[in-house]
Amino acid sequence: MALLQLLSLMFLTITTTTEQEEDDDKDKAKLREYDLSLYKRGDLLEVPRTLFTHFGIYLGDDRVAHMIPDILPVFTSNRKLIATMVTNMRLILGAIAKAASVRVDSVKDFAYGGDIIVNPMDKMCSRGPLDGEEVGRRAEKLIGPVRYSLLWYNCEHYVMYCRYGTAISFQSTKFCKAVRKIFCSSGCCILSVCLGVGITVYLKANPLFTMIPTLVITLHIWMAS
Repeated sequence: MALLQLLSLMFLTITTTTEQEEDDDKDKAKLREYDLSLYKRGDLLEVPRTLFTHFGIYLGDDRVAHMIPDILPVFTSNRKLIATMVTNMRLILGAIAKAASVRVDSVKDFAYGGDIIVNPMDKMCSRGPLDGEEVGRRAEKLIGPVRYSLLWYNCEHYVMYCRYGTAISFQSTKFCKAVRKIFCSSGCCILSVCLGVGITVYLKANPLFTMIPTLVITLHIWMAS
């Protein structure tokens, strides 16, 4: 019963925080105006967020194609309802469910009050961008529901494929390197050995059933470090 109450409290806290952030974002979005003359068809638009960066492809005429997690298409096929602006809660639940869609929104709705950076990846990629018309065509061709993965297929993979022909994500690469640096280290090897020995002593278990898995895990961590 106590666990259920704790989970309910955590969900309520997350929901309340999300709603507050959503209200703040909406207020910013209402006040912000964007100069559409700065963008041309095929441009890659980047909007820095608090924890991540969101990407989209400008199609022209105040339209941006972008991939965004959304739980709503899982439960309904009502296009009018799905076309409404994706809320933070819809986004979070969509990411958990690995459900997303490539959709077209106005520049204002896409940016959601944030600053827009145009074609920042041109300086980072070894290959040049495709023709703007081809970029726009690719972006439009993929519009619709897609299988989402935070690490392996997110909004950055989508725009990189459209503009450069290669679905990669620098954000995912940085995250994986950080995780590898934390878990695939000599310190983690020592910790795994200590845990194995501690479990064996505490449970008075047969060393064959605890130390062999410990050695296998430790060896894998060591070889990956």
